[in-house]
Amino acid sequence: MIYSIAITILTFFIMEFISWATHKYIMHGFLWYLHKDHHQVDKNKVMQKNDYFFLIFAIPSMILIFLGFEKLNELFFIGLGIAFYGLAYFIVHEIIIHQRIKIFKRIDNKYIRGIRMAHKVHHKNLKKENGRSFGMLIVNKKYFK
Repeated sequence: MIYSIAITILTFFIMEFISWATHKYIMHGFLWYLHKDHHQVDKNKVMQKNDYFFLIFAIPSMILIFLGFEKLNELFFIGLGIAFYGLAYFIVHEIIIHQRIKIFKRIDNKYIRGIRMAHKVHHKNLKKENGRSFGMLIVNKKYFK
C-alpha cells in the first residue's frame, strides 16, 4: 500500500519536470503550431489547438492504468500519478490562472501569485523562441517576491 502511494506521488512530481521539458522543447519546438494559439489567443474560440496536449498526456496515463489495473501493479500507479498531475495541471492552468472555466473566485495567496506571475512572464513572449518560465507547479523563487 505505502509502495503504491509512493509510486503515485513520485510519478506526480516527476511529471512536473516532464511537463517542463515537454513545454520547452516540444511545445516551443516542433509542435509550436499546436501551442501557438495559446500565446496568441483568439478570444472568439472556446477551444485552442493547444488543448490537444491534454491527449498527449492522457493517452499514456490511460494505457498504463488499463495495463496495470488487473494486478494493481506499478503501471497502474504510474498511470494514476500522471492522471493526478493532469488534474492538478487542469485546475491550476485552466481554472486558476487563465480562468477559462470560472468556478472559483480569484484565489489570492503567495503561491498562487507566484505561479501566476511566472506564467504571465512566460506569456509575454508571443513567439516560439526566447521563452522563459516553462514550469507550472514549481517556478523560480523570484516570482514569489
